[in-house]
Amino acid sequence: MGLEMTDFDLATDARPEEVKKIFRKVIPTGIQHGTVTVLYKGHSFEVTTFRVESQYTNLRHPDQVHFTPDIFEDLKRRDFTVNAMALNLTTNELVDPHDGRGDIGRKIIRAIGDPEERFNEDGLRLLRAVRFMSQLDFDIEKNTLEAMGACASNIQKVSQERIRDELIKILLSNRPSRAFFLMEETGILPLILPELSRSRGIGQKERHLFDVFDHSVYSVDGASKHILEIPLAALLHDLGKPDTLKPDKQGNPTFHGHEQRSVELAHDILKRLKFPRALEERVCHLIAHHMFNYEPAWTDAAVRRFLSKVNPRYVPDLFHLRRADSYGTNLDTASLEPLISFQKRIEEVAAKDEALTIKDLKINGNDLFKEAGIPKGPIMGVILDFLLEAVLEDPEINDSDTLLSLAVNFYENRLRPDGV
Repeated sequence: MGLEMTDFDLATDARPEEVKKIFRKVIPTGIQHGTVTVLYKGHSFEVTTFRVESQYTNLRHPDQVHFTPDIFEDLKRRDFTVNAMALNLTTNELVDPHDGRGDIGRKIIRAIGDPEERFNEDGLRLLRAVRFMSQLDFDIEKNTLEAMGACASNIQKVSQERIRDELIKILLSNRPSRAFFLMEETGILPLILPELSRSRGIGQKERHLFDVFDHSVYSVDGASKHILEIPLAALLHDLGKPDTLKPDKQGNPTFHGHEQRSVELAHDILKRLKFPRALEERVCHLIAHHMFNYEPAWTDAAVRRFLSKVNPRYVPDLFHLRRADSYGTNLDTASLEPLISFQKRIEEVAAKDEALTIKDLKINGNDLFKEAGIPKGPIMGVILDFLLEAVLEDPEINDSDTLLSLAVNFYENRLRPDGV
């Protein structure tokens, strides 16, 4: 295909123990299946002994592996024709018994032999077919596609971690929407992301050309792929709409509070798929704040409140999410002028280096306790929140004496228990 090679897989009739004798640094990464990793001159090479496999009773791993001296027998056990080619490094001959090179030219993903047998051997191959189609912009061959629908339930036997890893590669491909449409067509999607499937047929109003499902997957197409959090948030940001759907007096759909419900569902999905907790929190933070509505009439204080709520370090990613959301609305980003204007306002306000969080205040809880005798506990948190709100409105009052005076007055008049 003319792509740069980044991964080197070697197959050989040498047994793993023989390979270990030849090279100085060998890691037994999958030695029970005949695979070791050779570290050589700064490169990592996966070396696997030619093998044939018995049946897969658990739809994940072969019950037994038998070594063979025949490369053709080895290639027969692989999943798709495009993955069943080998280059003889001695003769430079391409070994291609299943016409994988031809299928690359035709841009087709085709299972080797009986496709149902291949998908019954390992359910993950269903997602691998989807992922290859999405990454390479290929099509799925007709018999292979039909077998995917017939074998869709096999995906339930695959571990969440393996599903997660394939989904990541799909999300980071150029056109993830094709993959999600294919997963919907074959019945795979409701088995791995039922929350997303539920959004099919949920209509939207005004500028939206698509239902919630199409909007969500097109948003992933429009998402920046520089970090995984953006396409993930784009995929999950409207999951709460089916649960919050309520027609207004004119019969138009409304989804008040859908972002909070989307956060709850996103937490469930990301936990289920065993994503790291830190990534889960970042994605859900973006979803929680994706519904901001900037107006040029906003005061600087309003901009500061936005930054305080969102956290300045999340703003670039939040804007990336909004751009993806906008693209998923009508496959166009021409309506981003308000976002560009808002970005300029934020840069102007941020340049002033004014207080945006409680940590930026010139006093802290210890000062309130020592200087004003305010007891530690929930009351102190209420007072610090009050002080931050006052400083967001007027940054000039962020000095210790003024804040202390405000805190004492607020405590005495609003919070101090009677008779104390």
